[in-house]
Amino acid sequence: MTAGYGSAGYGPADGEPADGRPRDAETPAPAPDRPGPLPPRIEPPRTGSAWPAAPAPGVPAQPGPPVPPGVPTQPGAFAHPGVPAQPGAFEQSGVPAQPGGPVQMGGPGVLPHPANPAAAPAGWPPAGPPAPAWPASGPGYPVPGAVPPPRARRRRWLTVTAALVVLVLAGLAGFQAYQIDRLTDRLAATDRRLAEAQSGDGSRFDGLEKRAEALEKQAGATFNPEAVASAVLPSVFRVRAGQFTGTAFAIGKPAAGGGTNLFTNFHVVEAVWDSGGREVFLERTDQRFPATIVKVDKTNDIAHLRTTGKFSGLAAAPDALKSGQQIVVVGAPLGLEDSVTTGVVSAIRKAEPGGPPAIQFDAPINPGNSGGPVINGNKQVVGIATAKARDAEGIGLAVPIKTACDGFKIC
Repeated sequence: MTAGYGSAGYGPADGEPADGRPRDAETPAPAPDRPGPLPPRIEPPRTGSAWPAAPAPGVPAQPGPPVPPGVPTQPGAFAHPGVPAQPGAFEQSGVPAQPGGPVQMGGPGVLPHPANPAAAPAGWPPAGPPAPAWPASGPGYPVPGAVPPPRARRRRWLTVTAALVVLVLAGLAGFQAYQIDRLTDRLAATDRRLAEAQSGDGSRFDGLEKRAEALEKQAGATFNPEAVASAVLPSVFRVRAGQFTGTAFAIGKPAAGGGTNLFTNFHVVEAVWDSGGREVFLERTDQRFPATIVKVDKTNDIAHLRTTGKFSGLAAAPDALKSGQQIVVVGAPLGLEDSVTTGVVSAIRKAEPGGPPAIQFDAPINPGNSGGPVINGNKQVVGIATAKARDAEGIGLAVPIKTACDGFKIC
């Protein structure tokens, strides 16, 4: 079909009768006076019915424009009852036009005039520019109760899903923050317990060290003759001076010119000294070392010897000797070298007129022990064995080591 409007006004298009009836096909249409679009042409139904058929299924009815006051409604101006005509310049799909001729559409709010132009009211159609075409369907005309398009539904679901994801992530972040806070508290508590445990361990360790020191002192105070003899024997020798034998022991640090200093009794080397000799011999097992008499103290019965051999010297006890203290006496009684006897300090005897002070002890000694060291439990020399009481047992005498060190300055 061909549709269009005249160049001006809303009257019938050029070439059609003024009564609005269709021109016969055999009658040629007069040439238009001026160019322009033709008005919409609606073919009437051929069934002879006064009303068009019902709209096609799935095509919703759309409201028509309002009827102006004073304009009667006539058959042929609308579609099927209850189905208003589509506003605009085009036919509604599936809704045939009212029989009786073409229907011309006005602008918004203007109804088409009746098929009979004589029945149209005065001034119909109103003059003015042609009304714009209204689309029969499309966006911008929502229908109440209609289902939103799939794209809108997808956007809505995406929004809801994003909100749920944000909520879940926020919950996870809060839970993780709570767990981290709990772990921090537990670590702090663990650190406190560890610090307390370390402090307690440090205190216990200090206590153990003190107890170990006390035990060491007790062990040192415990008398062990075997340990004392093992430490002392390498420094003790048998002395052979002419026809006499006795004992000598290394003392103090090495001599100034090299060699070793030794102590013995004067009466052991007296015969050699009085004869003008100065050489004696130190014997140990199968070895023999020459020694020289450097100086003597006849009053205190002490003699200072020196040898070129290097031997470990014994240390002098710095503390004063007390009665009851345990001792070890090492010597060569009757020439029997490396002999060891034990006993206690019986008493400290003050010096008598014309004699030196003496240490009384009960360890057995015999001729040959003269000049041998008297050792305490700390492996230190406390005296020089000198003599024993005749016709008695358990009474031995020794010169205090302090007397010898003060007289010869070699300790």
